[in-house]
Amino acid sequence: MTRYLAIHPDDPQPRLLAQAAEALRCGGVVALPTDCCYALACRLGDKEAVERIRHIRQLDDRHHLTLMCRDLSEIAQFARVDNAQYRLLKAATPGSYVFILEGTRELPRRVLHPRRKTIGLRVPDHVVARALLAELGEPLLTTTLILPGDEGPLTEAWEIQERLDEQIELIIDGGYCGTTPTTMIDLTDMPPVLVRVGRGPLEPFGLERE
Repeated sequence: MTRYLAIHPDDPQPRLLAQAAEALRCGGVVALPTDCCYALACRLGDKEAVERIRHIRQLDDRHHLTLMCRDLSEIAQFARVDNAQYRLLKAATPGSYVFILEGTRELPRRVLHPRRKTIGLRVPDHVVARALLAELGEPLLTTTLILPGDEGPLTEAWEIQERLDEQIELIIDGGYCGTTPTTMIDLTDMPPVLVRVGRGPLEPFGLERE
């Protein structure tokens, strides 16, 4: 049976964060709250857990997974970032964005887009997500928790438990997160290219909503 932890959205309990981090270190797939939607997450280097997430979401290898990082320095470790890109990232993180960037050799090839060698990266603006990243001490590989056939993401932890019980190891209940996804921006070429309109404002990138 999937474990269920209710973690305070504004003042996360250290004891529960430690339990969540240990579940990840043991190869677990975790549902966690973010500043946009709930997400499925696992450790970057855990090949089996990554494949389980792809299976749950029914994603092929051309779908960009997102590496959730603690800060800009961690993004720079896993993505090639020039000065212009760095300035944009600094202006917009933490926040509700996913940035498509070229991955570095620090990333396993299996998590990169097979043709472009890119990956999504983000720094979340959510207390629980950031506290878990700090406790774990490494980034998480994530994807929005929207199940095959559904029109939108799951928004309540109890609903996630009903739909995914025994398919994942842990659900972190951090309260309602909403249904609006991240704004996705491709920074591999300049100027930035809008891939998906979501919660994050477009003004820092000189882009407009259509």
